Amino acid sequence: MKKPFSSKLLIFPALFLFGIGTLLGVKLESALSEQDTIEQLRKLEDAFLIINKRYVEGVEAGQMAENAILGMLEDLDPHSSYISAEEIAEIQESYQGSFGGIGITFEVPNDTAQVITTIEGGPSEAAGLRAGDRIIAVNDSAAIGLRDRGIQKRLKGPIGTEVDVTVKRYGVPNPLTFTIVRDRIPLYSVDGVHMVDEQTGYIRVTRFAQTTYEEFREALYQLKAQGMQRLILDLRNNPGGIMQDAVEMVDELVPGNPVIVRTKGRTIPEQTLRAQEVGAFESQPVIVLVNSYSASASEIVAGALQDHDRALIVGQRTFGKGLVQNQFPLPDGSLLQMTTARYYTPSGRLIQTPYEDGNLESYYEGKFADYQESVFHVAAYKESIPDSLKYETTHGRTVFGGGGILPDYIIPPDTMMAPALQYTFGGGLDPVFRTWFASREAAFREAWTESPDAFSDTYAVSGAEWEAFWEVAQTEHDVTLTSDADAVNLANGVLARADVQDHRETIEIYIKAMLARQLFGTNAAIPLYNQIQPVFQQALALWEEAESLAGYYQPGNSNNLGRSGY
Repeated sequence: MKKPFSSKLLIFPALFLFGIGTLLGVKLESALSEQDTIEQLRKLEDAFLIINKRYVEGVEAGQMAENAILGMLEDLDPHSSYISAEEIAEIQESYQGSFGGIGITFEVPNDTAQVITTIEGGPSEAAGLRAGDRIIAVNDSAAIGLRDRGIQKRLKGPIGTEVDVTVKRYGVPNPLTFTIVRDRIPLYSVDGVHMVDEQTGYIRVTRFAQTTYEEFREALYQLKAQGMQRLILDLRNNPGGIMQDAVEMVDELVPGNPVIVRTKGRTIPEQTLRAQEVGAFESQPVIVLVNSYSASASEIVAGALQDHDRALIVGQRTFGKGLVQNQFPLPDGSLLQMTTARYYTPSGRLIQTPYEDGNLESYYEGKFADYQESVFHVAAYKESIPDSLKYETTHGRTVFGGGGILPDYIIPPDTMMAPALQYTFGGGLDPVFRTWFASREAAFREAWTESPDAFSDTYAVSGAEWEAFWEVAQTEHDVTLTSDADAVNLANGVLARADVQDHRETIEIYIKAMLARQLFGTNAAIPLYNQIQPVFQQALALWEEAESLAGYYQPGNSNNLGRSGY
């Protein structure tokens, strides 16, 4: 489709650039030092005035300028954006005490918003939204085609009001509609802290906010007091956030003062951030879990720990969002949110996924591609990856670039499971659970609310509850159990009865985990989910390699972070 005025600038270009020059603390002449740049500016100004004066119909100058800005940004990266003065006013209003949200982060890869993660303790998590859901309607109005601000505008509103969000979920035949009550969104970012066994601690970090480092540090000391000798740090579905908190987190885990991350841009000085303090967990084994929804600050953490051989990275290749963005106000109160630099790991790997082809759909969808092998070491890739994408860690291991952080051990996503488990872990049974639980909630709360430990230790789905669950699935949610294995169709909710029975134990634990989340919160549910979660379970078998990396940092070992340039 033709895009009007797609190579343009702004309202009255000369005045605008004068304003930008002032805002950036430079003179217009120095900003436009190349003769060709000045000529192109004049060309834009002439075109703007000619269209404004001569076009057969009247044009609205402000709209024409905004179209010009949007067109210009389309040729940059997927994350640079323009925010109008009206949108900024709405954003400021939404932060007032009487306004709330639904508690999600999302991206708009093509024409449909995709949930990246739900915020722990927020209304969307409680309602049942999950990462990967695509928002197709809000309050019965189609949401397809809306950009970031349009989605935000519809989702935010006065605290206590309801909003209906309709999503398309992979593996679920029909759209799902959730009624969500807007609320203040909690700011906690560490939502899972527990001991897996007598020596293994687990911390899940859902995003990087102003309090993340302090929450993480408190969790470290809490687990150390319980005897933790090795750590699983779970960054799956973490979309990132404040870089400084990510840097401080790494600082707790590495000795000395190695590089944690570098930023490089065309017009701003290169910045190198190093570890500064003595950390609380500098030499013990660490495994970091990541997936294709781990982005930005999460990738800074994973990349630094991998480059310094400080942790074993396990899961799927991360999202690959490594752009430093700054906001530049414009004279009418709008602003440009523009990329000014890129993030690089200590070994020199660019975190950002390439986007030069300009295909946004490919840029996003490529991140969530399935792996074909069941479980394999990254060494399987070495022969096929070009030398230009090979980098060396502090102690000589090979790691790989190309966008995002490629784990040391790659474990495929849920799509490699048996169909019944694909459907379960893909969220297909979540709406069934909500219907099933609704008629039993009072009894469950009366029996268990005061006994979270007893629930975890002793509750099991009974035979009657199992039968009732599948009765609800078939009569109220169009799930079909068939005896014909060839008829299985996850998109239409058709499951093989034998497959469901074969994996009954796993599905029952999944139901128990959902019950724990409803009764006691996410922190009670995570240990149960992890009992059946493939990435977590396979990570538990990799401690020998994690311990070998930790060996570099044992007291008395001089072969650690002294390498020049790191």
